[in-house]
Formats: sequence, structure tokens, C-alpha cells
Amino acid sequence: MKNESKQKRRTAQIIIIALLAATVILYFLVPGVNSFFNGIFLLFSSMNVETIAEYIRSFGIYAVVMSFFLMMFQSLAAPLPAFLITFANAAIFGWWQGALLSWTSSMAGAALCFYIAKVLGRDAVEKITSKFALESVDGFFQRYGKHTILICRLLPFVSFDYVSYAAGLTSMSFIPFFAATGIGQLPATIVYSYVGGMLTGGVRMVVTALLILFALSIFVMLLKLIYNEKQNKRKDI
Repeated sequence: MKNESKQKRRTAQIIIIALLAATVILYFLVPGVNSFFNGIFLLFSSMNVETIAEYIRSFGIYAVVMSFFLMMFQSLAAPLPAFLITFANAAIFGWWQGALLSWTSSMAGAALCFYIAKVLGRDAVEKITSKFALESVDGFFQRYGKHTILICRLLPFVSFDYVSYAAGLTSMSFIPFFAATGIGQLPATIVYSYVGGMLTGGVRMVVTALLILFALSIFVMLLKLIYNEKQNKRKDI
């Protein structure tokens, strides 16, 4: 049974490494692929929701597919900001349709990061992200345990993709991770989508700042709850 499990993992490792290697080769050898990915990085670096929305719209009937791809891509290429795509989806498809698209695509991206970490291990993940980033998330897991996923998802400036990778390196199984991911990201996705569907330009930036302050308030409340929980456990001992 163990040999069979090792063989499956080895096969998965070969497949993932082959796909990553093929992508890198295509990026450097095929000008069209190179310009495509460079364009996506420039798109995110603009930090402009209207620009991203216009780019997605340019794919016409395939706009949903492109949006899904962008969310998956930002998951793998952490820490690109996912909330920009969430805002853009709401502006293009309406707030609840955009929320559904953003939620499902980010769930798929989180699952992919989790499995890549499970299969390839820490050394490979450190090359994809960074050693410092993983160590910072490790501290979250050590301190807050099961609350880590919820806390990090509520904070828009914390890369949830790093958390997905880090979770794959722990003993956590996929089902609890996936369930916590879905529950933890749903409120923020709905709020961002609802706001993003109504606002444009500078007003959106103001609301984004307010949402960050709101998220910080929730973060402080969660820390207080966790602290109280630990204090109660110590008293019981």
C-alpha cells in the first residue's frame, strides 16, 4: 500500500515538473507566449480594475474562461492581488455572478496550490514563492492553527496563495483545507463583489481602504478570541 502511494506521488511529481518545465521553455522560446505572460504581469502591476476588466472583456464569449484563468494564474504566481480580479468580475458580470465566478476560480486556484505543495514538497514551493514568505505563514499556523486560513483570507493584503501552499506542507488533509477555504473566503468575496459592482475609479480606492480597515478590525477581534480561548485552556489546566 505504501509503495503504491509512493508511486502515485512520484507520478504526480513527474507530471507537475514536466508541465512547469514546458511552460518555462515555451515562455523563453516562443515570443507569443512570452508577450502573453508579460502582458498579464503588466496588467496586475497596473493595479487598475478598469484596465483588467477591459482586458477580460476583450475575450468576448470567452471572458469567463479568461477570468478563471487569471484567478488560477495569480494563485500560482503569488502574491499577485486576487481582489483586483474580484472587482473586475463584478463590474463585468454583475455582483452575484461575479462573486460566484471569483469564488469558484479562487477555490480551484487554492486547491491547485495545496496539491502542488503536497506533491513537490517544501524545497520546490520555496522556489515558487520564497523561504521568508513560507516561514511567516508557518508562524501563523503554529500560533493560530485551524484559524489561520480564516484570518488570512479576511485580510486583503495577506497573500492567501502563500497560505494555500503552506497548508499543503502541513499534515492537514485536503477536505478540511478546502472546506475552510470555501467558508473563509466567501464573505470577503461577496463584499468585494457587491462593492466592486457599484463603484468605479477613485471611489473604489476609498472603499478598498475602508474594507482593509474593516478587515483589520476583524483580525483584531479574531486575535482576541484566540487569546481568550488559550487563556481559558490554561485556567482549565
